[in-house]
Amino acid sequence: MQAVSLTGISDGATVPTRYWHVLDESRTQCDLCPRYCKLHEGQRGLCFVRANRGGQIVLTTHGRSSGFCVDPIEKKPLNHFLPGTPVLSFGTAGCNLACKFCQNWDISKSREVDTLADAASPVTIANAARALGCRSVAFTYNDPVVFMEYAADVADACRGQGIRTVAVTAGYVCPEPRAELFRHIDAANVDLKSFNDQFYWKLTGAHLQPVLDTLVYLRRETGVWLEITTLLIPGANDSDAELEALTQWVVSELGVDVPLHFSAFHPDWKMMDTPATPPATLARARAIATNNGVRYCYTGNVHDEAGGSTYCHECGALLIGRDWYRMTAWELTADGRCRHCRTPCAGVFESAPGAWGARRQPVRLGQFAAATD
Repeated sequence: MQAVSLTGISDGATVPTRYWHVLDESRTQCDLCPRYCKLHEGQRGLCFVRANRGGQIVLTTHGRSSGFCVDPIEKKPLNHFLPGTPVLSFGTAGCNLACKFCQNWDISKSREVDTLADAASPVTIANAARALGCRSVAFTYNDPVVFMEYAADVADACRGQGIRTVAVTAGYVCPEPRAELFRHIDAANVDLKSFNDQFYWKLTGAHLQPVLDTLVYLRRETGVWLEITTLLIPGANDSDAELEALTQWVVSELGVDVPLHFSAFHPDWKMMDTPATPPATLARARAIATNNGVRYCYTGNVHDEAGGSTYCHECGALLIGRDWYRMTAWELTADGRCRHCRTPCAGVFESAPGAWGARRQPVRLGQFAAATD
């Protein structure tokens, strides 16, 4: 691993971390994720944002962001967590996976400090979310695992103002930091990129089992609302056999109520020669999931009203109609039940849905800065 200068990041953005240990007099190991990067003084890990400085691992992007935007919560995607509400979304830079198909590569693979154009304290972010009418703040665009200290501080500030937090993550994290991060989080969408370890290693540089461990942990040991997304790539992870195995595992290990999103791939980053996912592939995946008992399965990145809507698993009635990110129907009672047969729908719902719609609103946070920033 090549040594990289740590100059160019302000001292205010560099904070100590907990998950590391000294290997010898010249190297320190980062214990945040299963990569276990072993770093000499001045080196950064594969994620680029955690580095060895003075014999300890530090985070170099605390309080810095690649941008803020108010999105519909369904864009995360979360279809069963506060539907119709706006979410203040932001990320930093860097990632601990190396996905050849990354669709946010300009952020997740950034090696430029200039990417971190916006500075915002946790209190400023909470103030902005409240002022903008957001019910939650999402850590997204790149993986919050790599900036977990910043994410945790933001989550604490948000919780103090009654605002929830969402992690959009690949789930590639070690057990102890995983527990620390997710005790601050209210909802998560985890990218289950494949159900094949060879896929993970060849196309992401990671492994499958730690992601499965994170999913099981979230479902069985926390109160975090969980949804899963799998990006289907033609010829790579879209076979009937793999979709059968994946969906059967979800039902047996996580239960029938965990929503599953199958999203369409489009050529990007280092896979420009791979064709886009045909809509028929998503429909086939959704049918396999439903046949295996998944109650809530969705298609994404394509125009498919039926595949984006929520139905009662008992009577089949339409519960939440969606046209892209615009809500077209709401047939849930105030306590989250089907209006037709009174069967509960799994999720985190309020007495009425939000009305944000499909808008996307970029935000600069300077006007929301706290006096103490």
